[in-house]
Amino acid sequence: MNKLAVIALGGNALLRGNQVGTIEEQEDNTTKTLENLIFLLKEDYNLVITHGNGPQVGNILMRNDAGEELYGIAQMPVDICVADSQGGIGYMIERMFLNILNKFNIKKNVVTLVTQVVVDKNDPAFKDPQKRIGRIYSKEQAESLHKNKGWIFKEEVKEHGGYRRVVPSPKPVIIRNAKIIEKLARDGNIVIAAGGGGVPVCMDEDFNISPVEAVIDKDLASALLAINIHADEFYILTDVSYVYINYKKPNQEIKEFLNYKDTLKYLEQGMFTKGSMAPKIKACLQFIEHGGEKSVITEATKLEDKTFGTKITMEYED
Repeated sequence: MNKLAVIALGGNALLRGNQVGTIEEQEDNTTKTLENLIFLLKEDYNLVITHGNGPQVGNILMRNDAGEELYGIAQMPVDICVADSQGGIGYMIERMFLNILNKFNIKKNVVTLVTQVVVDKNDPAFKDPQKRIGRIYSKEQAESLHKNKGWIFKEEVKEHGGYRRVVPSPKPVIIRNAKIIEKLARDGNIVIAAGGGGVPVCMDEDFNISPVEAVIDKDLASALLAINIHADEFYILTDVSYVYINYKKPNQEIKEFLNYKDTLKYLEQGMFTKGSMAPKIKACLQFIEHGGEKSVITEATKLEDKTFGTKITMEYED
């Protein structure tokens, strides 16, 4: 049986930090990233691709604001905005990948699934929303929106100040349609799913689905998807070539090979930055803990060069 790999495209794989975010920039970045996956296809891997959506869904939310302020267009809730970003980004990845497959004369279908991800309505994150979304508002605007819409805001600590809306970031519990995703992938189709962490929903005791105003961590959702579809390997493509300990300190050290026990120790010691590397490490450990063979964290355009990237396994590889 061909190996099955889940490839999580981080924000850097689609949009670089110094870019405006035009479609031309995103298409160029996506193409360069996806060309690195060709070697996996040549080694007979089946692929499922996930992706981030931070800048894109932020722009959707700001268009929401502008439409309401300028033209009285009703705003859409966060779950609809996440679904919009899944469809748009998925379409872009799908189209770019089809062109790359054509370039290398590889015959495969590429399909995008707008994916719902179930969270627990009793998750503690709902009592302590921390995830910043959308634009920066003045104090007066934030107070008005809190009064009229019930939105929660936190003060920005960056240079220009102001206030941004915050929403919960609950843990993913169930990836909807995981069996369908696995079957499509094992049948040789390239599947794009669970974009942006998935569309956040809750399920009641009668199995009815309802939306929630939340954002799910994309790395944790990608790891859960990899577990649910029984993937062999899990890759996170980001903006660094390796995982470091003592990052940006005189004793900084590259870790190309890590086992589960040591990685967990470094995480507990606070070696990984909370808002960036720590969630990725947690996702990789979760995958390994549930039977995954290998997790890899590497720079978006260097996956094909196997001398790059940090490989995490239950035990050290020989």
